[in-house]
Amino acid sequence: MAEAGYGRLSPAARRDALEVAERECGQQTYLLEKDTWVVTTLGVLFEAPFGHHLVFKGGTSLSKVWKAIRRFSEDIDITYDIRGFAPDLVMGGDDEALPPTRSQEKRWTRAIRPRLAEWVREVAHPRVEEELGRSGFPARVRAEAERLYVAYEPLFVPLGPMRPEVQVDFGARSTGEPHVRRTVVCDAAAHLPGLGFPEARPAVMLAERTFWEKATSMHVYCLQGRVRGERWSRHWHDLVRLDDAGIAAKALVDRELAQSVARHKGMFFRENDSNRQRIDYHAAVSGNLRLVPSGTAQEALAEDYARMHSIGMLLDEDEPFDTLMRRCALIEERANAAWATDQ
Repeated sequence: MAEAGYGRLSPAARRDALEVAERECGQQTYLLEKDTWVVTTLGVLFEAPFGHHLVFKGGTSLSKVWKAIRRFSEDIDITYDIRGFAPDLVMGGDDEALPPTRSQEKRWTRAIRPRLAEWVREVAHPRVEEELGRSGFPARVRAEAERLYVAYEPLFVPLGPMRPEVQVDFGARSTGEPHVRRTVVCDAAAHLPGLGFPEARPAVMLAERTFWEKATSMHVYCLQGRVRGERWSRHWHDLVRLDDAGIAAKALVDRELAQSVARHKGMFFRENDSNRQRIDYHAAVSGNLRLVPSGTAQEALAEDYARMHSIGMLLDEDEPFDTLMRRCALIEERANAAWATDQ
């Protein structure tokens, strides 16, 4: 993480700097401000003694590292490599660090959740709080189960449900493979070259795996037909942007990667469809993927997408929801056709 001149500025000077950046790039100041907290928190995590076991993943990695999406992603998703976190458990697993049986999965999950919550509370919390203060970003940090919340005093009033808080979600039931190490910079940095901003250099999950992680989550949503929470429509937006970036095409031909995601989700994320039948993740990556919901599930998604637009989270996109659904339908068709062609 860079020794950031920005971190040593007074609140008034920080406001002035971000207002200049807003005029240069058009991104709203409260988003630019939160982005500095996201990058600083990432830097603290990956420079910590435990940082070499962590992998950065999810939508924020698609935005900050792979530059594949143009929406503001405010949360940090982190995998603590299970091989480093719980070596006593994975000794009985396979090459992917998956439990050999369903009963073992239950035992692993029962062991990992309280262990991870304790680690977040006793190790990550004090480290993050101390290092943020040392970097010029004092914050109120709290731990809740497997999450950290970094609450800061905002310089600008955020819009809508956006909170002056960075949420860090930890998981420890996978290896985080495949991943590479990349540099992450603040959005404002390019527009203020004379001012040093925080940086981070995390290990980052490959975007092709994130494609399949999102696609299988969307598949579950379609089969269940029920609302899954605020901003759930981000997955549909992200998948189309991954297609635009050429990442979807690479993911669709990587059959082993798709099967690896299916194996992991089938073991750790068992779900039932609207008829209470077990959802088959292997079917989702083997010619039966569903990406377009129907009925009330699609209506709820459309409303959620409109809310994302209204608070400026889609930074320079003005894609109608119907267009988004058509694009996802085409990705679904290509994914299923790719599997059929391989047979």
